[in-house]
Amino acid sequence: METRLMIIAITPIIALAMGIYLVDRYDREPWWLLIRVFGLGAFSVIPILFLQRFLISIDLFSGIFSIAYQSFIVAGLTEEFFKRAAVVYGVYNNKHFNEKLDGIVYCVFSALGFATVENIMYVVFRYTGNYSVGIMRGILSVPAHMLFGITMGYYLSLSKYTRESSLSSQYYKKSLIVPVLLHGLFNFILMAKIPALMVFFIPYVIYLWITNLKKLNQYTRDSKDLFNRIEDRKE
Repeated sequence: METRLMIIAITPIIALAMGIYLVDRYDREPWWLLIRVFGLGAFSVIPILFLQRFLISIDLFSGIFSIAYQSFIVAGLTEEFFKRAAVVYGVYNNKHFNEKLDGIVYCVFSALGFATVENIMYVVFRYTGNYSVGIMRGILSVPAHMLFGITMGYYLSLSKYTRESSLSSQYYKKSLIVPVLLHGLFNFILMAKIPALMVFFIPYVIYLWITNLKKLNQYTRDSKDLFNRIEDRKE
């Protein structure tokens, strides 16, 4: 049974990682660097768990305010902060981070590293025998981590490749703030269990997919244009 649960837990991660890897087809990142960022994202679970336990222990709110605190601060802020840290300290200044699409690729791999450990914890150990949990997480939670990673990488690349220092700083802040807000709202809608609010969940998920695929497509086109210019110079 645990083998089947493990397969359910890691299959969506493998599929999404391969998808992003194949999208980055013009200047593909070294596999060892992707593994490093993925591993750092997975390792980030340790400090996240300790910090989340502490933040929950000082939760002075109740009701809907407690849910908002847990959604945006306990989950959203801690998880996105450490997932971004894996990229910032693991690859941001590396010579292979040489185009905007790379920011998305590395942030997604960091996010999927974290999602791998989190998914195994939930699917294999916490809800053992409940296959529906693994299936639902594979459809919603794991792709959500990837989408938050796309947003993070989009702004992180803008920060790196914007020459104006004040604007670069704004983009750097957005690379954390925007994913935190998206992540927090995702969790808040599910945790609040307010029928009127749940009506907006599917439209919100669709919004996440549409906006982030646009960001991904934009940087993919930029990558293709850069590749074509380099090839033209060689001729």
